[in-house]
Amino acid sequence: MSAELGISHLDKVFTAGARPAVKDVSFTVAAGEIVVLLGPSGCGKTTTLRCVAGLEHPTGGEIRIGDTLVSAPQRGILVPPRLRNIGMVFQSYAVWPHMTVRQNVAYPLKTRRMSAAEMDRRIEAALDLVGLHEYASRSVVTLSGGQMQRVALARAVVYEPQLLLLDEPLSNLDALLRIRLRDDLRKIVKAAGLTALYVTHDQAEAVVLGDRIGVMREGVMLQLAAPQEIYNRPSDLFVAGFTGASNVLDGKVVAREADIATVETAGGRIAALMPRELAVGSGVKVALRPENLELGAPDGVANRFLARVTDRRYQGTQTAYSLGMLGAEIEAVEFGTAARYEVGTDVAVAIPPDRCWAYAAAET
Repeated sequence: MSAELGISHLDKVFTAGARPAVKDVSFTVAAGEIVVLLGPSGCGKTTTLRCVAGLEHPTGGEIRIGDTLVSAPQRGILVPPRLRNIGMVFQSYAVWPHMTVRQNVAYPLKTRRMSAAEMDRRIEAALDLVGLHEYASRSVVTLSGGQMQRVALARAVVYEPQLLLLDEPLSNLDALLRIRLRDDLRKIVKAAGLTALYVTHDQAEAVVLGDRIGVMREGVMLQLAAPQEIYNRPSDLFVAGFTGASNVLDGKVVAREADIATVETAGGRIAALMPRELAVGSGVKVALRPENLELGAPDGVANRFLARVTDRRYQGTQTAYSLGMLGAEIEAVEFGTAARYEVGTDVAVAIPPDRCWAYAAAET
């Protein structure tokens, strides 16, 4: 049965005096919820997962799985991995090449005391869950990479763990297969009713899979929220940039009303949402997503500017433009199979104030 995962003030230092790999991280994963830890290499996401698994020993804090406290260094508590009732799926498939699909899935049950009938029931259920029932008697070496990862997933869920941990399980697949399995993986985990903690550096993967996304940097959890909030109201400049807000304008707050700031840039004024309160006179950086710029904007809309098209890159299902506006070069993306604007032409561009964000200039 799925269990809640609770992490409180988790710390992990590998070498005395070194920067912590994980620093004061706290969050809860509700029973049946999928939380994705997202961030660049070295941000602490995999270390956090490995601490939950018991593969790394935390320096401080507590980890609770259901009603069981599995790690509390200050209290001398450290439950070994084999007693935590967790399932794990790694980057590598880690299947046994000399076994069939069924034998691979059955392997974790051999050390558990259960009847042959119960073992068969669980194996059949796991194979059905991942769509490999018809491959049960095949050697795993005859399978594709995506099928082998499904075997690894079935093996991780067959003993009905309280918690499923997934460490970049799709990173070794080719792009097309990765997208296909990414779309199926959420359905599989939800169908199994599992609580899951998933680690990735891929933003699209995080959005598709996660009920909530936790963005990490240098061992710190910067923001934990639903995908829509992460993308539409990032808490700081790093979260905005890491999730695709590639345009950044320098400016100064010249007026403010509620949570909207009027920012003076080198090429004019722009209204932007303030995730954190900023005083008039503050230096700021305004972050914009290329896909949030509306090209061909009508008169009368907020944040409407005239821009010059300086470059155009047709990409089939979308067109990327470089635009000279607001004293800077801004990237914009327009979806659709027709490229509407030629290089050298002028186009009216609008940016909804709640789709651009002003952060203190000191943020990096």
